[in-house]
Amino acid sequence: MIVRAFLWLTRSLPSLRRLMWRGLFEVLAARFPLEWWTFMNYGYHDPSNALPSMSGLDLENRYAVQLYHRVVDGEDLNGQDVLEIGCGRGGGAAALSRYWTPRRVVGVDVSRKAIEFCRRVHRGDHLVFLRGDAEAVPCPAESFDVVVNVESSFCYGSMEGFLAEVRRLLRPGGYFLYADIRLGEEVATLKAALAQSGLELVRETDITANVAAALRLDAQRRRTASRGALPWPAQRWLDIFLGIAGTRIPEGLANGQMVYLCYKFRKPDPAAEASLPAALRA
Repeated sequence: MIVRAFLWLTRSLPSLRRLMWRGLFEVLAARFPLEWWTFMNYGYHDPSNALPSMSGLDLENRYAVQLYHRVVDGEDLNGQDVLEIGCGRGGGAAALSRYWTPRRVVGVDVSRKAIEFCRRVHRGDHLVFLRGDAEAVPCPAESFDVVVNVESSFCYGSMEGFLAEVRRLLRPGGYFLYADIRLGEEVATLKAALAQSGLELVRETDITANVAAALRLDAQRRRTASRGALPWPAQRWLDIFLGIAGTRIPEGLANGQMVYLCYKFRKPDPAAEASLPAALRA
């Protein structure tokens, strides 16, 4: 009952959505200071998708790392300024810095305790973590070549406000790399917001089956991590949040009630396009 009430409120009352999810992530960061839990996504599995050589915690979190590999989608991040909005516990931002050699990676999250966790656990000369709202990121306009957002936008009060912020932060010609889960009935609303964002669609991919496969393959590890972590009935909520087999996330992905989409967008560069011969302009 508590879980259903929380999910109904976050879906039905956008004005409360951000506040409720922020409170939840504050609790998680305080309750679980465990350094091995740095990824919060549901993962991605594709045996044909080559990955960088991994060891240690990255190897244990291989499906979460593979989701970032899929989201990056072959984009060359070498020497780029990269921003991850909704960085959570920082595993994705750290992986971006470690495997894709950008000039810098800035991770932003609304949870103060999550940012404290990130700063304590993830260290690197080119890795910075800031507290900030997804709809009001504390960074100057046009300061990033790439903005990444993975499994976070469902928490935001306004998808339109978030996308306007992405457009503000990107340099002309920069890329927005995005992936998230939605109920089937919410997909049309999401696509409408994306279509009106002022960003050019490069690629849209339904990766529902790949995410469902990752949850199946990672089921035992997730169950082991969840057992006894919280008192009942909060334990049931954590099972749902982690995508434990038999709960609503893996079941919804399997039966079509939920969809997981992956996108690449580009911010238009009017100056570069104006210099093209007329025959090559869009």
